[in-house]
Amino acid sequence: MKRTAKAHWNGTLNNGKGEISTQSNVLNKTQYSFKTRFQEGIGTNPEELIAAAHAGCFTMAVGAALSKAGFTPGDLDTEAILDLDMTSLSITGILLSLKGTAIEGVSEDKFKEIAEGAKANCIVSKALSVPITLSVTYA
Repeated sequence: MKRTAKAHWNGTLNNGKGEISTQSNVLNKTQYSFKTRFQEGIGTNPEELIAAAHAGCFTMAVGAALSKAGFTPGDLDTEAILDLDMTSLSITGILLSLKGTAIEGVSEDKFKEIAEGAKANCIVSKALSVPITLSVTYA
C-alpha cells in the first residue's frame, strides 16, 4: 500500500509560498509559507502535519490495543505537541497528551500500560526514526 502527498514551492524562504496536496484530497493545494511555519499565518506547515499524523495514528493504536485487551474503547482524545528548536531547526520531541473516558472495566494502570504500548508501536511513532531514501530529478 502506498500513500502520497505532493508539495509545490516557489520563491525564497521568507517570501515564497507553496501548496500541499494529499492523495485523499483532504489537503488540496493547501497553502504553506514562512509565516505559517515560523510565525502565525493562514495555512499549514510540515511540523503541524507531523503532529496531526502522530495524534491520529497513536489514538487509533490505543483504540486497537484496548479492543485487543478485551475492553470497549470509549472516547479517546489526543493532543500532540511538537517541539521545534528554532536554533538548530530540529524537532526535539513530541508530547502525546491522551485523555480516555467511558472505558468500562479498565484500571488507570492498565490504561497507561496500553497507551505506552501504543506510543511505542503506532506506525507514525516507528516511522519517525526510519531511514529515508531520496530520488532527485532536475530539469
